[in-house]
Amino acid sequence: MILNLLLGALAVLSLVLLLWQWFAARRFPLHQRQGGISGTAPAITLFKPLKGCDAATESCLRSWFTQNYSGEIQLLFAVVSNDDPVCEVVRKLIGEFSHCDAKLVIVPNLIGANAKVSKLAELEKRAKHELICISDADVRVPPDFLSEAVAPLRQPEMGLVNCFYRLANPTTLAMRWEAIAINADFWSQVLQSKTLKPLDFALGAVMLTRRKQLNEIGGFAALADCLADDYQLGNRIGRKGHHIALCPLVAECWDPPMTWRAVWKHQLRWARTIRVCQPAPYFFSILSNPTLWPLIWATTVPSRISLCGLALALILRMVAAIDLQQRLTRSFAHVTFAWLAPIKDLLQTAIWLSAFAGNTIEWRGQKFFLRRDGTLTPVNSRAKG
Repeated sequence: MILNLLLGALAVLSLVLLLWQWFAARRFPLHQRQGGISGTAPAITLFKPLKGCDAATESCLRSWFTQNYSGEIQLLFAVVSNDDPVCEVVRKLIGEFSHCDAKLVIVPNLIGANAKVSKLAELEKRAKHELICISDADVRVPPDFLSEAVAPLRQPEMGLVNCFYRLANPTTLAMRWEAIAINADFWSQVLQSKTLKPLDFALGAVMLTRRKQLNEIGGFAALADCLADDYQLGNRIGRKGHHIALCPLVAECWDPPMTWRAVWKHQLRWARTIRVCQPAPYFFSILSNPTLWPLIWATTVPSRISLCGLALALILRMVAAIDLQQRLTRSFAHVTFAWLAPIKDLLQTAIWLSAFAGNTIEWRGQKFFLRRDGTLTPVNSRAKG
C-alpha cells in the first residue's frame, strides 16, 4: 500500500510538472513581433566564432549580412586557421556584400581550453561598437531579428537579451529524438523555471549585451576555460544585478546529419554541463519525467488505476510534445514522430544517470575533464600533469 501510494504520487507529480511546463510555454508570446527599434538604431558588432562548414553554413552566415537593420553593423568572423574551409565561404560573402563592414580574423593562439571563447576574446578587442551580438556558426535568423532583439536593451536595467532556438533539420531518427529535447522540452522548461525566478543564465544561439557588461565580468577572457560559456556569460551578468530578457523571435540551428552515437555524446555533454552549473535542480529534474514514473508505477504495482494512469501519461506526453514542437517550429512535420517522446524520456533517464557517472566529455573530437566549477581541462594535459 505504501509503495503504491508513493509511486502513484510520483506519477501524479510528474504529470503536474508536465502540465505546468506546457502552460508556461503556451503563455509566452513566441514569434510575436514587438515593433523593433523606433528611431535611430544603435550601432552593433556581431561576433561569429567559426570552425568548419557544411551545406547550411553559407545560408546561416548570409542571414546576418542581410539584416533589415537601420543602424550600423560590424561583422567579425573568427577561425583558428587560415586553412579552415569556412574561410572560403566567409570571403565569398564579404566580397558579395562589399558595402558591409565585415572582416575575417585568424586566431591561432588559444588562451584557454574553450577555443570558441578564445576567438571571442580576440574579437572583443576589435569591436567598434558598444552593443555586442554573439552567435553560433550554425544559426540562421529572420531579416528583422536584430531590430527586434536590440529593442529591450534600450532599457538601462537590461543587461542581456537572448532567444529560443529550434533544431531546423532533424534529418535522422536520432536527430528526431534530439529535436524533442530541443524543440519541445528545453524551451518550455526554461519558461517553467522563469515562473519561479528571473532568468539567470543565457541561451547560446544568439546573445546580445553591451561592452559595459562584458567589462564588468572581466570580458571573454574570464570564460576561457568554461564549457558552458553562454550559461556563464548570462549568469555572471545577472549576478551583477542586470536583467536578462527573452526575445520572442526564434533562431534556427542547422546541424549536419548525426548518428545515434553523436546525438548521445551531445546530450551527455549537455547533461553533465547542466549538472555542474545547476547541481540541485538537475538532480531533482528526474521527478519531472512524465513517462518514467507512471511506467514504474504500472509495472511495479499493476492495477486498473496505475494502468489507466500510464495510458493517460503517454497520451498527455505525446500531445504536449506535438503542441510544443508546433509552437516553436510552426510545422506539423514532427507529428508522425510523437511516439518518440516517451522513448526520449526513458533514454533521458539513462543520460541522467550517466551525467553523475563521470566528469569526462567529448567536444569537437577532443576529450576534456569537467571540473566542479564548470571549467575544462584537456584529458591529455591532465594525464601529463
